Amino acid sequence: MLERSFARWLSRVLPEPGPQRAMVVSSFVNRVGNGLFNTASVLYFTRVVGLSPGQVGLGLTIAGVVGLLAGVPAGELADRRGPRAVMLLTLAVQAATMLAFVFVRGWGAFTAIATLDLLALSANNAARGAMVARVGGERPAVFRAKLRTFVNIGVVLGTVGAGFAVQIDTRAAYTALILLNAASYVGCGLFLLRVPAYPARPRPPLERRWAVLRDRPFALFAVLDGAMGLQYQVASLLLPIWITLHTEAPRWTVAAVNALNSAFCVLFQVRVGSKVETTEQGGRGFRQAGLLFLVSCPLMALAADLPSAAAVLVLLLAIGVHSLGEVWQSSAGFTLGFGLAPEHAQGQYQGLLGLGFDTGQALAPAVLTTVCLGLGQGGWVLLGLFFAGLGLAGPPLAAWAGRTRPAAQPVQTRVA
Repeated sequence: MLERSFARWLSRVLPEPGPQRAMVVSSFVNRVGNGLFNTASVLYFTRVVGLSPGQVGLGLTIAGVVGLLAGVPAGELADRRGPRAVMLLTLAVQAATMLAFVFVRGWGAFTAIATLDLLALSANNAARGAMVARVGGERPAVFRAKLRTFVNIGVVLGTVGAGFAVQIDTRAAYTALILLNAASYVGCGLFLLRVPAYPARPRPPLERRWAVLRDRPFALFAVLDGAMGLQYQVASLLLPIWITLHTEAPRWTVAAVNALNSAFCVLFQVRVGSKVETTEQGGRGFRQAGLLFLVSCPLMALAADLPSAAAVLVLLLAIGVHSLGEVWQSSAGFTLGFGLAPEHAQGQYQGLLGLGFDTGQALAPAVLTTVCLGLGQGGWVLLGLFFAGLGLAGPPLAAWAGRTRPAAQPVQTRVA
């Protein structure tokens, strides 16, 4: 019974053989490797290389800030030269940086390699967005939802695999994770070769370069999406700290909420994504996400007042509501991100969107810990109101953006 259900689900979300399936497999392979490495990377750099946690944090902060600079220029390059070439180049750089991490012995080398790695990652994400727009055809947002489903599965599998290396806790075990992640970039590139090398689309003759920087509605959307993206670290960073320090729930609850979050995203991403395919639906999707976060955040705060068993139940309910909000937010982001961008400039538009998101992720730890851990339960309520306010801005922003698109630029991603 379970096998038949899984087979039906897989047939529904896995694209037919061709470019879409090749890109799904390519991304899945890469994310398994990322899950292996990211889960244990801090332990490797502290326990094996000998860096302090503060040194690792400072190095990654520097690398992250510098990495923000690559998105928009790389997206512009992908628009002019084709996205596949840029993706293959950045994957080669990331494979090289992973191998270089094996030989790191000091903070300077670590920071330099991490900076190069995150520059390549930012560039890859921008080119990847342009590639998704081309491979996705008339429904790029739906394809992006399917892609995200398998990306999540890949990360979960990689995370589970990394647990064995963490338990062994030797240089050889951590080195194996790094080498497997490097191999995943190679595998990703090999499968990517099965995706067509789409040529650049011609730019309108009167349009200047860097059009995205003059598109005010889209720039505001990038800010909105980056701010709403703080919700990802509510589940991955803030909630585990809150459970451990401020509730009576047992520590295994941290693993349980993470597993439930991943399961919800895998099961509902495509189902919700197929309902959010126009700019109007994208705006409403943001509003739906904000309202769900308005419910989930106070529920997480409430767990601090409850005995152990009740706290576990409330936390599981809260993460379920929060995960549905995450699915609605990501689906709305896919639709607006692709639907508002001109077909010939998807790379630079995805680069700006990535810049907004990455900036939000860089600020998230400081903002979330200050508000929710500093203000306690009241901070959680304020956080829920913040997300709700962002969500309510979605429909009018989508309407404004739709009105400012050129007449020749369709703003719907649904097949007519």
